[in-house]
Amino acid sequence: MTLDGRVARGERTRTAALDAAVVLATEAGLHGLSLAQLADTLGVSKSGLFAHWRSKEALQLATVDRAVQQWQERIIGPALRAPRGVRRLWALHEARIDFYAARVLPGGCFFTNTEFEYNARPGPVRDRLAEAFARWTAFLERLVQEAVDLGELPAGADVQQLAYEIDALGVNAVMRSRLLDPDTTYRHARQGLLNRLRALCPDPTLLPEGLS
Repeated sequence: MTLDGRVARGERTRTAALDAAVVLATEAGLHGLSLAQLADTLGVSKSGLFAHWRSKEALQLATVDRAVQQWQERIIGPALRAPRGVRRLWALHEARIDFYAARVLPGGCFFTNTEFEYNARPGPVRDRLAEAFARWTAFLERLVQEAVDLGELPAGADVQQLAYEIDALGVNAVMRSRLLDPDTTYRHARQGLLNRLRALCPDPTLLPEGLS
């Protein structure tokens, strides 16, 4: 095997391990995630993982970064293919709810879980999570502002408030879906934003009339 082949295989192994780490973090918590726990889950030696991450904290930080990458691939990427404005906001929310409904992560939402887990636990992992939350908030606000600039939302719309409401609908959906009927919960989350956007948009025909 060539050097490039070995590097590619090593990167695939690393990505697969981090995917498993993200799953474990949603089920048992990110703070408790360790090289030994991940090695047991994967059926590999701890020393093999040690070649990638030299400490528990390094693994946790890499797991946050992988969760961000998954979010970009599964939620942000699909949404950006929709036209700018209210349709992109709606597509983002739809992609997020679809991600939750697919149970890609059996423990729910990585970011919602870790937000509660680390809100009073200072350190590098909390700082990395805070950076991810700040980027997500800024992204939401940018999409809302684009809709305002396009005239698809009123000029006086409170950009930060609407971005907050969009995120809150997603957080509430994934939390409630763990204990209550998920289909009903996700439908309410979708309908809630659809009602909000259609009420604000001067041309509500840009959005679906309702949900089937």
